[in-house]
Amino acid sequence: MTTAPRRRTRWLQWVPLILFVTVVCEIAVIIAIARAIGGWQTLGLLVLCSLIGAWLVRREWSGAWRGLQEALRTGNMPADELADAALVLAGGLLILVPGFITDVLGLLLVLPFTRPVGRRLLQVLVARRVLGVAGSARVVRGERVPPTYRAEPYDQSKDQRADQGPDTPMAPGKPGAIEGKIVRD
Repeated sequence: MTTAPRRRTRWLQWVPLILFVTVVCEIAVIIAIARAIGGWQTLGLLVLCSLIGAWLVRREWSGAWRGLQEALRTGNMPADELADAALVLAGGLLILVPGFITDVLGLLLVLPFTRPVGRRLLQVLVARRVLGVAGSARVVRGERVPPTYRAEPYDQSKDQRADQGPDTPMAPGKPGAIEGKIVRD
């Protein structure tokens, strides 16, 4: 339980540096391309990439949305469809940011033949995050390992439910009540 907030804090510490490096690299690539083909041609290429990316995102979003609706209609778990929708959305945002590096990264997330790699990575990250937040399970080599517990003898003097009277559901001494204490190892 104490490791999840620390992990999030470590990740957030790197975000400003990643954004700064991305902006510097984008400017360097734009200047290099502008020196090679000219300023107006570079601007036209940036606009053309954004238009093609917007068209592609719209097309792939429609497919992802149809897949999500189909999975919900048939009662299947829409894990792949949700991951696809999230990747198309993130890719679309990257394509809308002016720059060639973000366009390439966005296209990798949006294109249907490169998206499965991103989908698998996203599902692993979400599974690790969800299991980490739960705080009771670990992931070892991609498999969820359940927590281990041990039982301790019941101590009625520490139980607050004992003061609530015998009418309390699952009160100690009532049928169905298991007296004991579960302790996480």
